[in-house]
Amino acid sequence: MSERRQATTVGQLPTPAGGDSRVPATLTWLVWLLWVASSIALVAHLRGGAWDLAGVAVVDGLTVVMWVTVTFFSGIVHSYSRRYMAGNQNIDRFFGRVFAFTLVVMVLVAADNLALFGAAWLVMGLLMAALIGHVQEWSQAQTAASLARRYFLAGSALVAVALAALWWVTGATTTSGVASAVGTAPPAVVALAAGTLLLAAMVQSALVPFHAWLLSSMTAPTPASALMHAGFVNAGGVLLVRFAPVVTADARFMLAVVLVGVASALGGKLLKSVRADVKSKLGCSTVGQMGFMIMQAGLGFFGAAITHLILHGFYKAYQFLASGSRVKQKRPTGAKDTGSAGPAGIGVIAVTALAGGALFAVLTGKGTKVDGGLLLTLIVVLTVLHAARGVVTRTSLPPTLRYGAVPLVALPAITIYAAVFRAIEGLVAGLPAVGQPAELTVVHGVIAATFAVAYVAIDRGVHRRSRRLYVALLNVSQPSSDTLLTSTEEYNEY
Repeated sequence: MSERRQATTVGQLPTPAGGDSRVPATLTWLVWLLWVASSIALVAHLRGGAWDLAGVAVVDGLTVVMWVTVTFFSGIVHSYSRRYMAGNQNIDRFFGRVFAFTLVVMVLVAADNLALFGAAWLVMGLLMAALIGHVQEWSQAQTAASLARRYFLAGSALVAVALAALWWVTGATTTSGVASAVGTAPPAVVALAAGTLLLAAMVQSALVPFHAWLLSSMTAPTPASALMHAGFVNAGGVLLVRFAPVVTADARFMLAVVLVGVASALGGKLLKSVRADVKSKLGCSTVGQMGFMIMQAGLGFFGAAITHLILHGFYKAYQFLASGSRVKQKRPTGAKDTGSAGPAGIGVIAVTALAGGALFAVLTGKGTKVDGGLLLTLIVVLTVLHAARGVVTRTSLPPTLRYGAVPLVALPAITIYAAVFRAIEGLVAGLPAVGQPAELTVVHGVIAATFAVAYVAIDRGVHRRSRRLYVALLNVSQPSSDTLLTSTEEYNEY
């Protein structure tokens, strides 16, 4: 099949039965006004500290940074959707749900009252399930929405159990009250609450083995997918940060959080390697990236977890909104775009990765001592290694670009990442228990070494040698069969 080209017509598409509706434009302007207000709140917070509404809500560093992030992503999605959804008979309903989702997330990250937090968590999940099933005429979309709804209701039930247990043992009705009283609560009940919070975060962030709802959600309109992967799944990290005094009460539990993150980071990377379509690859990538986020929270670097979810949100929102441009029709040539790095390439990759880790350590102070910061720096090294290898092995690029430009791009990127990390770390520094990195132990060392070896082995494609493993990964990464669209005509109809 030869590559096809056709002229692209750019212009406003008609909207049926109500083309004069002002809902999309009005809500788009409103969400951008919310972003402006959130930015003003961020500046005001930097100048004057936190504000609170008597046991109902609190506007602290976490609140303002998430407000700015959520409203910005939502503004992009609203703006993109005005053209993407043009011609859809349910465009007003779609915009109403996206805007409502934005408001609910803003309430969630500011909620201090436990009941308000639990209610916002529940409504957030129900709205996302509705967006997944936006196309009512597709039975596949309704099945995907139903599957996601079951997961989200289970996650909400877990959050409710945790909040009820904390209220029962502390008598506090606010997250701030829980933070100050959890130290005197019975350890068994605190462990129960911490365990249910972790499970809820795993469901929300689609960590292995709760990733099925995410991989089955591709029936959602692309803007909804962008909002899901850039915002919704990140709530698992926000949950652990908001209840940091609970999850950090026991060092052994924090180690369990690290193990959960490691399993999903490696699992997502393995699942991505067997998927062929763009959106499924992005979904598996999200599973792995959320594993990194949870891992950072387990190490006690909650500022790094928030930084990770924000930067990952930017990347994934762009990837989904630009996913259509990745689809091409080409004639098979047999030539591969990737090949072996070679001795020179291996040297460039190794030096760039180590230099990136060293630069991060110098700029942030993490990894300069024998403590948990070493593991955070290791994550940076592995990330740079993966990115550098992806460029160096791309044989379609000229050698000068493949070898020379890699460090010139990677090191400034690390500098920007370190600057964002320091800024976020400063904003959340006042939150309870977020400035207490986990104490480094021999077990942490064993986990780090195992993770590094497994990560590099997967990156090198060692796992591809086993056909049985390939089939197992393919099966695990399959979305629910009832959520798959198999008819082109049915897809084009809506």
